[in-house]
Parts: sequence; C-alpha cells; structure tokens
Amino acid sequence: MPPPPGIIGSLRAGFDAIASHIGLILMPLGLDLLLWLGPRIGVSTLMQPLLDEMARIAPASGLPQTDINSMITVYGEMLDRINLLAVLRTIPIGVSSLMSGRMPIESPLGTPTVVQVESLPQLLGLVVVLTVIGWFLGGLYFQRVAMLVSTRSPSSSPSTAGRAAIQTILYSIIFLVLIWSIGLPALFLVYMGFAINSVLGQALLLFLAFLSLWLIVPLFFSPHGIFISRQSAFASFLGGFRLARFTLPTSSLFVLTVFLVGMGLNTLWIVPAEDSWLVLVGLLGHAFITTALLTASFIYYHDMSAWVESVLARLRAGMPTQTV
Repeated sequence: MPPPPGIIGSLRAGFDAIASHIGLILMPLGLDLLLWLGPRIGVSTLMQPLLDEMARIAPASGLPQTDINSMITVYGEMLDRINLLAVLRTIPIGVSSLMSGRMPIESPLGTPTVVQVESLPQLLGLVVVLTVIGWFLGGLYFQRVAMLVSTRSPSSSPSTAGRAAIQTILYSIIFLVLIWSIGLPALFLVYMGFAINSVLGQALLLFLAFLSLWLIVPLFFSPHGIFISRQSAFASFLGGFRLARFTLPTSSLFVLTVFLVGMGLNTLWIVPAEDSWLVLVGLLGHAFITTALLTASFIYYHDMSAWVESVLARLRAGMPTQTV
C-alpha cells in the first residue's frame, strides 16, 4: 500500500493551485471590500431604546454610576459597529472574510453611508435574506475551488451551480439543526451543573470541551463531499464522519495546522488601522491564504478518501495494509 497523503504535500499543492488560478481570491476579496468601503446596514437606531431602558433601571442594581456609564458606552460602540452585511459570511460553507469579524466603521474614503433597520420584522427578514445569499455565494465559492481538485472535472454549467447551491442550503440547514440540537441541551446541562455544584459544572464544561474537539474534524470535512463527489447534503455530512473515523490522528493534525496558519496570519492582517490603505494588503493576503487553505483541504479530502477506499478494498480482500 502507498503511504497516506501527507499534510505538507496537501498544503503545498493547495498554495500552488491558487498561485496558478489567482482569480479565485476575488470572491473573498470582494466581500471584504464591500464590508470595508461599501455602505453599511446598522441596528443602533433599533436597539437604542434597549440601551436607554438599561440605563434607566441599572442604578437599582447598586452599581456605581461611572460603571453604568462605561457599560452603556461600550454597548453603544458595539452596536455602532454591527453591520448586517457581515451575515453574508456564512459558516461552515461560505466566502471567507476578514472584515466580517472586525466590522470597521471608518475607511480611507471616510465614514460610509449607514442604512438603519427600523423594525424587528425588517431585521429578521434581512438576516434571512442575507443568510440565503451567503449560502449561495459560499456554495459557488466552494464549487469553484473544488473544480481545481476533482478528477471528475465538473462543468460550470447552470445546472451544476444550481445543484451545488441547493445542496449547500440543505447542508447548512442540517448543520444549524445539529448545532442547536446539541448546543442548547449542552448549555442547559452546564447551567444545571453549576447550579448544583461549581466543581460539577466545571467538570461538565471540560468534558463538553473535549467532546467538541472530537467533533471539529468530521464537521470540518463534512461539506467537501458535495463538491468533490457530488454527494447529497446528508451523504456528504456522513462522509465527513466516516473519513474522520478512519484517519482521525492525521486529519486532526491537518485541521489544527489549517487553523493555526489561518488564525495566526489573521492577527497580522488586522494590524493596520481600519482607515489606512494598508488594510488592502491584509485583505489580499487573507484572501490568498484562506483560499489556498480551502484548496488544500479539498486536495487532502480527495486524496485521503481515495486512500481509505484502497485500504478498505485491501481489507476486504484479506491483504496487508498500512494504517495512518
């Protein structure tokens, strides 16, 4: 048996592929430019009455007035930074973005135009619409990257793009249902643990932290089958868990490397002030690195899936194999 795919080889192949197809960074770069230089959709006007009510009832808690004023000021600044267009950066399938986490309020072009949300139904409607648009853009972004990897050479016809978009939306709904189904009971369990005993609550929190680390790897690879093997959303979801089951040590190291490289460089990209043109250098670097890492993950998934199938075929045939 040949050795399993290497982590360094997959990363190098991903960076080489994007260097040869640099146009793939335009989608994350375009989203960041929109969030940085474009108009914003704010919620401060809608939420201001809540801050006013908080300021009115806070003195009854016995806190010093200076602390209350500082708290209200911090919350107000946070509301001023909220830009609903950041919802376009969806997870796990979505266009990568640096500015969706930074949410700038200044740019070299001056203070951008802010369109305020006036009502709660309008807020909910915008969130739903922007989320669906983000899913569609994310599916298109993942599909374009996967086309560099897939040996089946999928076409870019409307039917292929439409299928990828539909499966992306279905997968995202499954992902949200799973996260809420696990997250809410887990939070309730931790709350009950702390209510009974602080030591028990900390033990439950630590156990759930370790459990979440075990889930990261299959969830990381679970959407790849939609774009590499043209699987359905549910089959791709199960495929990520199947891959992690057979290759967990190596796959865990690959996912850790991707997170360390991506998040480590993000601390470098956000160094310039948000109203400096040097931010553009960070946006270019972020778009290239994240797209290259995504490509590397598709390459690793494709090669490791083929390797697992070879191993299983040897096992069924009763021949010796090499494990990860």
